Amino acid sequence: MAYGLARRELRPRVPLRHGEGDKYHLTSIEGLAALSLDALSSVAYGPEAIVLVLIAAGTSALSATLPVTLVIAGLLAVLVVSYGQVIAVHPDGGGAYAVGKKDLGPTVSLLAAASLVVDYVLTVTVSLAAGAASLASAFPVLGSHLLAVCLIGLALLTAVNLRGVAESARVLMLPTALFIVSILGIVVLGLVRGHPVAVVGTFQSVHATEALSVFLLLKAFSSGCSALTGVEAIANGVPSFREPRVKRAQRTELMLGALLGLMLIGMALLIRRDHVAPRGGVTVLSQLTAGAYGTGWPYYATNLIVTLALAFAANTSFGGLPVLMSLLAKDHRLPHLFGLRAERPVYRWGVMTLALLAAVLLIAVNADTHRMIPLFAIGVFTGFTISQIGLVRHWAGRRPHGWLRRAALNGVGAVLTAVAGVVLLATKFLEGAWVVVVAIPLLMLLFARVQRYYTVVGRELGLGEVPPPVRLGDSLVIVPVGEVSRLTQHALSAARALGQEVVAVAVHADPAKVSALRESWDRWNPGVRLDVVDSPQRSLVEPIVDYVGRAAEEGRQIAVLIPEVEPLHRRYQILQNQRGLLLAAALRARTDVVVCVVPYRLSL
Repeated sequence: MAYGLARRELRPRVPLRHGEGDKYHLTSIEGLAALSLDALSSVAYGPEAIVLVLIAAGTSALSATLPVTLVIAGLLAVLVVSYGQVIAVHPDGGGAYAVGKKDLGPTVSLLAAASLVVDYVLTVTVSLAAGAASLASAFPVLGSHLLAVCLIGLALLTAVNLRGVAESARVLMLPTALFIVSILGIVVLGLVRGHPVAVVGTFQSVHATEALSVFLLLKAFSSGCSALTGVEAIANGVPSFREPRVKRAQRTELMLGALLGLMLIGMALLIRRDHVAPRGGVTVLSQLTAGAYGTGWPYYATNLIVTLALAFAANTSFGGLPVLMSLLAKDHRLPHLFGLRAERPVYRWGVMTLALLAAVLLIAVNADTHRMIPLFAIGVFTGFTISQIGLVRHWAGRRPHGWLRRAALNGVGAVLTAVAGVVLLATKFLEGAWVVVVAIPLLMLLFARVQRYYTVVGRELGLGEVPPPVRLGDSLVIVPVGEVSRLTQHALSAARALGQEVVAVAVHADPAKVSALRESWDRWNPGVRLDVVDSPQRSLVEPIVDYVGRAAEEGRQIAVLIPEVEPLHRRYQILQNQRGLLLAAALRARTDVVVCVVPYRLSL
C-alpha cells in the first residue's frame, strides 16, 4: 500500500468534449431564462386579448377583466402543479407526449406530439412577429421591413442555439431579468400611484355590439389563456438541466408560475381600476407603462425591453422542440438523425428544422402577428388537456398515497383546458384556426408512416432475431485504376488486406495507352492481375459497372475499392475529378456489391 496517496478508481477517464459535462447544463435560474421567457413575455398580449373581447360589451364590461384573470391564474396554478408532477414521472422530458405515450396509448401520443410541434413553431413565429411589430412602434421606419427583421432575428437565435442551450441561457439571463423588473415595476408603481401618470394613444369610441354573457366570458377566458403558452416547455426540456434534474426543473416551474401569476393579476388590477380600453397606435401594455412610468425615458426603455423579450421568447421552442423530436426519433416516429447530437450537446437537426419551418411560416403570412395568433393556443390547450387526462389515468392506475387528491386536481385542469380549447377553436375557426385542424392530422399521419417504415425495415433486417450462421466463401476485390502511380500502389495494398483475390481494372479507348499501361504494369509487377476494358465511347462508369455485374454472377463476395484523392485544403477539392464518387453512387444503385472508398491524402 502506498501511504499518503488517495485511492483512485482504476477506470479509464475519457476527456469530455466542449459542451459535455454537468457544467454545460442549466441551473434553475438559467432554466428560467432559457425555457420560461415565452410564458413570461405573454403578458404583453394575454391581458390585451381579454380586453379586446370584453370591450364588445362596452367599457363597463372591462370590470370583468379581473375575475377572468383570476380564473386564468387558478388554471395556471393547476398547470404548474401538474407539470411538476409530469417532471417527476417523466424525467426524460417530452411533456404531454411522454404522458400520452405511457398512459393514453399510441394514437393520443401522436396527437400530443403533433400539437406540441405546431405550438413550438408558432411560438417562434408569433414571438418574432410581435417583437418586430413592437420595435416598429418605436421606430416607424421599420414598419415596411417587418419580415426582414423577423428573419434576421430568427437567424441570430438559430446561431446562438447551435452553440448549445446553456450558452443561449446565459445570453438570455440579462433580457429576462430586465423584463421581469420592468413588468413588476409597472404593477407596483401603478398601484402605488393610485392613478395613471400619463395617457398615450388616440381615443377610440366604443360601441357595444353584444351583452356581457357567459359565452362572452368564456371567449375572453379562452383568449386570455394565450398567456399560458410556454408553461409546458420546462417539462419538455428536463434533460437540459443539471443534476438533480427533477428538483431543478420543478423549482424553475414554480418560479415561472409565481412570476407569471403575479404579473397577470397585477395588470388586471390596473386595467380594472383605470378602465384601460383599447386606444389607437398603442397596446394595452404600453398604456399601463405610461400610467406607471410616465412618457419619459423609462417608458421608451420598457418598450424596448418588451420588444427584446418577445424576440427572445422564441428561444423556448429552440430549447424544447429539438428534445421532443429526439424522443420521437427514439420511438421511430421521426428520422433517426433527429436523435443525433453534435459535439456540443445540441440536436442540430431539430434546431435547423425548427428554424426552416418558422422561416417558411413567417414568409407565408408576411410576419403578420394577427394572422398567427388564432393558431397559437389551440395546440397548447391540446397538450395541456392530454397531460392532465394522462396524469389522472396514471394516478388511478398506480394509486399512491394521496392519489385521489392529485387525480381531482388534474381532472379539474383537464376540464378547464378542454373548454378553453373548444371555445377558442369554435370562435377562431374561420379566422385561421382551421389550419391547425388540418396540420395536426397531417403530422400524425407523418409520424405513423415513419414508424411503419421503421417497423417494416426492422422486420426485414431481422432485428431482435438470431440470424443464420455466417457463410465463408471466396472473395474478390476489384480496384479501378488509371495508371501506375502511388495512388494505385496505395489502393492495391489496401485491397490485398481485404480479400483473397485482387484484380485491377482499367478502362481505355486508345490502344497506344493500353500498350503503355501494360508495359508499365509488367515492369512494376505488383502481383495483381490487370484487366483492361475497352470503351470506345470513352465512358468510365458504365464499363466498370458491367464488369462488376458479370463478376457478381459467379456467386462470389465482391468488393469494389475505389481510390480517391483528397487534398488537405477544401478549396482544392473542386480541382479533383469526381469520377470516383460517381462510380460509387452507380455501383450502390445498380449492384449489391460492397463499395469502399479509400482516401489518398495530399499534402496541399
